[in-house]
Amino acid sequence: MSTKPITKAVFPVAGLGTRFLPATKASPKEMLNVVDKPLIQYAVEEAIAAGITEMIFVTGRSKRAIEDHFDKAYELEAELEAKNKQSLLEIVRNIKPSHVDCVYVRQAEPLGLGHAVLCAEKLVRDEPFAIILADDLLDGKTPVLKQMVDLHAKHNASVLAVEKILPEQTKSYGVVAAKTQSAGIHCVTGIIEKPAAKDAPSNLGVVGRYILSSSIFGHIRNLKPGSGGEYQLTDAIQTLLQDEAVLAYEYEGVRYDCGSKLGYLKATIEFALKHPELKDEFGSYLKSR
Repeated sequence: MSTKPITKAVFPVAGLGTRFLPATKASPKEMLNVVDKPLIQYAVEEAIAAGITEMIFVTGRSKRAIEDHFDKAYELEAELEAKNKQSLLEIVRNIKPSHVDCVYVRQAEPLGLGHAVLCAEKLVRDEPFAIILADDLLDGKTPVLKQMVDLHAKHNASVLAVEKILPEQTKSYGVVAAKTQSAGIHCVTGIIEKPAAKDAPSNLGVVGRYILSSSIFGHIRNLKPGSGGEYQLTDAIQTLLQDEAVLAYEYEGVRYDCGSKLGYLKATIEFALKHPELKDEFGSYLKSR
């Protein structure tokens, strides 16, 4: 696999977000706010902290808000500047640093995560790249994707972020079979999408961070559609294992599953308790309940 640095990240954002209806009827689920930033901005900031400079969004219908969020807002900036609201102006201007590019490609049909990733092939070309699922809000002292980029540079291998899961959770995850290489780092020997607990090869479930070689695109193209006509990224990774090493990495940090209402509420509380403007007053409020 190429030793090129990771400079591109793919954000599959074409999903409908049905678990958050009616909030997501006209607004993308990735634009749901955790305190004062949308989920997609947390994901992009994590990518930037890992050295990513090209953000590739695989969008669908009704996702224009994501493009607008990372675009320049001339009218808003002019209004803030005229009113001398410099702190707010800096916040707006720093949503996307000038050295970072955002590009967009449309997934015309909802044919699964594998298909969404394949839509980005012409933009990724022959480089290793990251995949970030904004639903998974990961909070690490060192940003989780930065941890993975460093691991990729050291081992020259694809990397999957994993965490220990309970038996009853296996039906919600891709689960890896792996041989432990060192503390928190495992060599993947197999991967199964949403197995029953009795069929799960381990207690390590894949979460929404990946670093993959561009070889994955050929493996996706060779897939046969699975349930619902979807092309699963997990199945493509299983065949990728025949050609190259893939590592499972138990990242350092906390994951909030913001694809679920409970996970989203937990994230909101925890991030509010760390927010410099809110933590004291909000903490006092919670203690008074």
